[in-house]
Amino acid sequence: MKVLLAHDYYRSAAPSGEDAVFRNERALLDDHGIEVVVYERFNDDIDDSTVAARVRLALDAAWSRRTYEELSAIIRDRRPQLAHFHNTFPVISPSAYAACQDNGVAVVQTLHNYRLICPGALLVRDGHPCEDCVGTSLRPALRHRCYRGSLSATGAVVWMLARNRGRGVYRTLVNRYIAMTGFAARKLVAGGLPSSRIQVKPNFLAKAPEPGTGEGQYAIYVGRLSDEKGIRTLVAAWEHVKGLHLKIAGDGPLRRELEDHSRRKALPIQFLGFVPQAQVLDLVGRAEMQIVPSECYEGFPMAVLEAYACGTPVVASRIGSLEEIVLDGQSGVTFQAANPSDLAQKVAALHTDPPRLRTMRVASRALFDEKYTADRNYALLMDIYGGALQDFQAAKGEQQ
Repeated sequence: MKVLLAHDYYRSAAPSGEDAVFRNERALLDDHGIEVVVYERFNDDIDDSTVAARVRLALDAAWSRRTYEELSAIIRDRRPQLAHFHNTFPVISPSAYAACQDNGVAVVQTLHNYRLICPGALLVRDGHPCEDCVGTSLRPALRHRCYRGSLSATGAVVWMLARNRGRGVYRTLVNRYIAMTGFAARKLVAGGLPSSRIQVKPNFLAKAPEPGTGEGQYAIYVGRLSDEKGIRTLVAAWEHVKGLHLKIAGDGPLRRELEDHSRRKALPIQFLGFVPQAQVLDLVGRAEMQIVPSECYEGFPMAVLEAYACGTPVVASRIGSLEEIVLDGQSGVTFQAANPSDLAQKVAALHTDPPRLRTMRVASRALFDEKYTADRNYALLMDIYGGALQDFQAAKGEQQ
């Protein structure tokens, strides 16, 4: 099989986990002998310096003629059987699907977020879950300026979605969508995507680390320091946690505020800032537990996978996909989202029960080995590719 793998990289100043997943899946296909044809675009190349440039960008985000022509030429030259897209916004655009279908190539689209049903992409507003646009005309997004806080920028995304919905692009030109979890799949169906074309495949780690010891006598948080990640709730909870330090690896707009607050309250919290990946895995492996206090609908956090691979139990908010990913009482425990008191109680109960922690460490790594290895992910991916090719051939037969 020959696969066209395509991705629009986020700006280098704001890298995304999607970029890492794209590179992981490219390596996964290479490792299994699949011939890969790569089509990459880069948001760093975007020119939005003038009003005219921003207008062109908005039009291209809805339907890029350049993408259609470039992909058509690549397909005619390299002849892949299937195209797998990761991020297409805003440079690649949905015209990529048409280029593939018009040139005899089946289409798979991984949905790392909720962009096709939410102009803000995250189903979050003001740091909390929001489903006002799910299954609607998307007008609420315009009212709240959900993309970058800008009416014009939000309008461009709404136009992209409305134009392509009206043409049936999302329902007819994509043979298979990949959702990260069952929760995400249900939301996407509620937003109008065809349930028959959505399959669930989680993220994976390309190479699993050795399980850690958990003897570092601290808990850890890894991620962005922003409201929707629940970082305020986490710091507030540590006012009531006794005898356990907290390490926070990551950066974001709330860092200085939270550092100042922790210093005033003399909380046992260490802010590490950005930490290289190899060091992150070492920190996670030595931690007693990893905290994921999100107050938004996460996709499939790589932080959870890293914790499981290290054998580190996860304490997560009971919201969205996290409730599905974290097996309460087995691979970790869950708490009521945005409730510092409940989080503090769950952390304390786990910290003071070493036998339970040891049992959970074994269970967490066993869950990783069962569901989240590269080999397991490859099998799931090949099943999705097979379904996409069957769907494409069936549709082609109906047209003849």
